Amino acid sequence: MGADSTPVTEYAGVAAAATKATKTRWVVLFLISLMYLICYMDRSNISVAQPEIANQFGLSKSAMGLVLAAFTWAYALGQVPSGWFGDRFGPKRVLTVIMTLWSATAVMTGAARGFGSLFGARFLLGLSEAGAFPVASRGMQLWFPRVERGRIQGTTHFFSRFAVAITPFIAGSILLAFGWRAIFYIFGSLGIVWAIAFTLFYRNVPEDHRGVNRAELARIRGVNQDGTIKPPAIAQLATPWKQILLSPNMWFISLGYFCFFFGTNFYLTWYPTYLREHLHMSIRSLGIWGSVPLFAGMAGDVIGGSLSDVIFKNTGNAKLARRVVAAPGFILASAFVIPAALTPNTFRSILCLAASFFFLEWVIGPAWAVPMDVGGQFSGTVTGVMNMVGALGGASTAVVYGSLFNRGLWVAPFLVSAGVMLLGALIWIFLINPERSVVDGGIVKTERASAV
Repeated sequence: MGADSTPVTEYAGVAAAATKATKTRWVVLFLISLMYLICYMDRSNISVAQPEIANQFGLSKSAMGLVLAAFTWAYALGQVPSGWFGDRFGPKRVLTVIMTLWSATAVMTGAARGFGSLFGARFLLGLSEAGAFPVASRGMQLWFPRVERGRIQGTTHFFSRFAVAITPFIAGSILLAFGWRAIFYIFGSLGIVWAIAFTLFYRNVPEDHRGVNRAELARIRGVNQDGTIKPPAIAQLATPWKQILLSPNMWFISLGYFCFFFGTNFYLTWYPTYLREHLHMSIRSLGIWGSVPLFAGMAGDVIGGSLSDVIFKNTGNAKLARRVVAAPGFILASAFVIPAALTPNTFRSILCLAASFFFLEWVIGPAWAVPMDVGGQFSGTVTGVMNMVGALGGASTAVVYGSLFNRGLWVAPFLVSAGVMLLGALIWIFLINPERSVVDGGIVKTERASAV
C-alpha cells in the first residue's frame, strides 16, 4: 500500500532519514496549481468580453452584474456538497469529474444567445467549479505537512492570480482576432487536457504513489516516538455536521474569508470594465497595464503564505503565524484602495490598486491553511463552508459594483470595499483561532518544523 508496498506503520524513521527524499509532492502541487490557473482563466475571461457581450445582447451594467453574480451564487451553493464529496470519495475522482464538467460549461458561455442562456451558462460554470478548491485543499492536506501549508496555498493562488493577469492579454487578442465567443471555446478546451494528466499521475495519498519514497513520506506524515511513520487520516467516519455548523470558529473563519473575497472579486469581474470605461484604456493597453495589480497580487500570495510558514516554524504558534500576516494585509489593502479610487491619474490609480491587491493577497495563504489545520480529515467540508460564505461576498461585489457603476458612481464602491477589508482585519485580530478545531472544539496539536 506504500510507494514500495511496505505498510506505512513498518517504516523506520532512521531508515527514512538515511535516504534522500523524493519530491513527488511538488509535482502534485504543480498539477493542482495548473488547475487553479485554468479555473481562474475560465471564470475571469468574461470580464474582458463584457462590453461586447452587453452590446450584442443589449444588457445594462446592472444586468451584467446579475450575470457575473450568477457564477458566484452557484459557486456558493456548490461549495459544501462538493467539499463533502472530496472528503468522502477522494480528491482524484472528484477533481477529474469537476474539471470535465466545468470545461463543458465554459464552452456553453460562448454559445449563449441572450441574457437567459448567458445567465444559465455562468450559473452552471459556478456550480461545476464550486468544489475545485475545497477538494484540492483536502488533496494537499494529504500530501503536505502542516508547516508547508501556508506556502502551498500561496503558490496555488499565485497561479490563479497569474491567470487573471494574463487573461486580459490572451482573451483580448482572441477577441480582436476571432470575436468574443472564441474566447470561451478556446479556454474551455484546456480543462480536458488537464483532467487526463491528473488522472494518470495523481493518487489520493502519497502512500499509493510509486514516486514517493520512505524519506519523503516521513517528511509528509511525521515520525512517531517509536520511529514509525504516522498514518494518513483517511478513515471513513460520518461527517460531524452539527459540530462543524455550530462551531463559532467555523463562522469567524468564514466571515473573514467573506471580507477577503469581497475585496478580490473586483479584479475578477469589474476591473477591466473600470479601466476601459472610467479610465478610458484601450483593449491593447488593458493587456499590459491592466495586469500590473494582478502581478503584484501574485507576489503577495507567495510572500504572505511563506512568511506565515516561517513564523510558524520558528514559534510553533499557529495563531500568531496566521494572524500577524492576515490582519496587516487587510489593513494595508484598505489603506491603498482609497487613493486608487480618488486619484484622477490613471497611472497612480493602477499603482495604488497594485499595492492594495499585493497586501490583500497576503491573506490568502493563512486563510486557506487554517481550514486544513482545524478541519482534520473533514477539511474538504470545512473549506467548502468557508468558501461558500466567501463566494457570497464575491457575489455581493458583482452586484454592488455593477449597481453603483451603472449610476455613474465610480468612487463609492471602493470606499465600501475599504470598509469591508477593515472589518476583515478586526475579525482576524479578535475572533479567528487557527489552533481551535471546528470538529471537536479541541486545540489542534502544534507541529514544529522538527517534527517533519
